Amino acid sequence: MFETDERRLARWERRAEWPLTALAVVFLVAYAWEVLDDRATPGLHAALEVVLWVVWLVFALDYAARFKLAANKRKFFVSHLFDLLAVVLPVVRQLRVLRLLTVLKLLNRRFAGKIRHQVGVYVAGVTALVGLCASLAVLDAERHHPDATITTFGDAVWWTLTTISTVGYGDRYPVTWEGRLVAALLMIGGIALLGVITGTIASWLVERLSGVEEQVVEAEQTTVAELRSVRAELAELRAELRAARAEG
Repeated sequence: MFETDERRLARWERRAEWPLTALAVVFLVAYAWEVLDDRATPGLHAALEVVLWVVWLVFALDYAARFKLAANKRKFFVSHLFDLLAVVLPVVRQLRVLRLLTVLKLLNRRFAGKIRHQVGVYVAGVTALVGLCASLAVLDAERHHPDATITTFGDAVWWTLTTISTVGYGDRYPVTWEGRLVAALLMIGGIALLGVITGTIASWLVERLSGVEEQVVEAEQTTVAELRSVRAELAELRAELRAARAEG
């Protein structure tokens, strides 16, 4: 029974992978549009909000479906706690920026295994995606506060760069608790990102070194086989010479 449920869960995840990835991209575009186009008409703003909530609802339904199909629901709940938080917390208006966490996780899950061997592409892609989401989130949280120092997208990008690189000039900083929450997540995410980068590079090096080691072993085996063949030929030549001397 468990095996059947696990196969159904794996089949669901395979079928939902591409649609969810596409929806994650749609969500990111709609959210960026809403944040960057601060002068959007009420109608456009409402339309973008509908798109964001519909996509979020699909993410929530996907989590519910996977939870239902999971054979060991307790194990699924514990191992996918981050997914649950990313779905539940954004219901609170002040925590809506956390919806970007779902997008980040979905896109990373979709592409990490595909380009992990291309270390430079993977690192650049993840860093750019995290930086973009953090910039949008902190700008969304900060720009309308009267004491805000982050009021433009350029300010947000600069703050993100100084924060994720641990430089922290202090000329731009969040003053709202939502912005500080984004800052805390970015700091934690920066550390996690460094860990992912280190692990990816280490894995890539291990794979490369394993390939070199296999080539060395194959070369040694080939050399040994050739030496044995040469020895056999020399032994035959010696035998022929001895036979020739005996006849002579």
